[in-house]
Amino acid sequence: MIEWLWELLQEFWVYLQDTYDPVRDTLDIGIVAFGIYWLLLLIRGTRAVQILVGLVVLIGALVASRVFELVTLQLILDSLLAPGVIILVVLFQHDIRRALARMGRGLFRGVSPEQESQIVEEIVRAAQLLSKRRVGGLIVLERDTGLDDQLEAGTPLDAAVAKGLLVSLFLPASPLHDGAVVVQRGRIAMAGAILPLTLRDDLPEGVGTRHRAAVGITEETDAVVVVVSEETGSISLVMGGEITSGLDTPELRGSLAEVLGSDRRDLPDEAGHPGGEEHAVPEEGAEARSAS
Repeated sequence: MIEWLWELLQEFWVYLQDTYDPVRDTLDIGIVAFGIYWLLLLIRGTRAVQILVGLVVLIGALVASRVFELVTLQLILDSLLAPGVIILVVLFQHDIRRALARMGRGLFRGVSPEQESQIVEEIVRAAQLLSKRRVGGLIVLERDTGLDDQLEAGTPLDAAVAKGLLVSLFLPASPLHDGAVVVQRGRIAMAGAILPLTLRDDLPEGVGTRHRAAVGITEETDAVVVVVSEETGSISLVMGGEITSGLDTPELRGSLAEVLGSDRRDLPDEAGHPGGEEHAVPEEGAEARSAS
């Protein structure tokens, strides 16, 4: 075995002397390294990591079987790993789809930046009011990856995104308050939707069903989810299977603005005030006095 390794090393050295080009090969290696790093960031914290570890173990066993001349094991592993590209596509189809979708820009397809800003502001203000009242909320924002094949049940709607409507859908008296509100193409497309739950066991302690559903849908798609905890009133943003908790109104607004792909953190509210400052949500009595 030592002789075989030495011969392999000598052949590799001769190959390098004959073909190595410092500029070309350094650039080639840099591009591949960046691609691998980007892939690892993409699948971090998802089920794909466990699958990737299993594949690495199988490849390691195949190398060991060749080194130690374990013919039967080598034959089995060769047959199993021969269609490697097909195996990768089947196992990582959701992650590949999510990666390709992330190359797109914008939060809502077919919606202007001004409309996006208004939609985001309505969602932010609704989350602020839900948090203040300790009412749980789950708002899913579709991006480039379609959500239709990930949703179960739910009541179809076709309504403009408005703070009052969002809040009313999550009130305990509403028959749709337990599910998710889905925003597609800049409009509320569904309420009371059931989302796939994540199977991960490394989520923060105290995370409930809403957060598990938010992680589950963002593991399979490039959606962005706003979650309001019923127990604590905490506002969270979930993207790519990762939870960012404890956001206040400006932080949520800024995070959603980053998702839009442009620096539009100062979004206007309904009164035309700049969004960089936090505006208190008026009490019900104050709203009634104003209306009168």
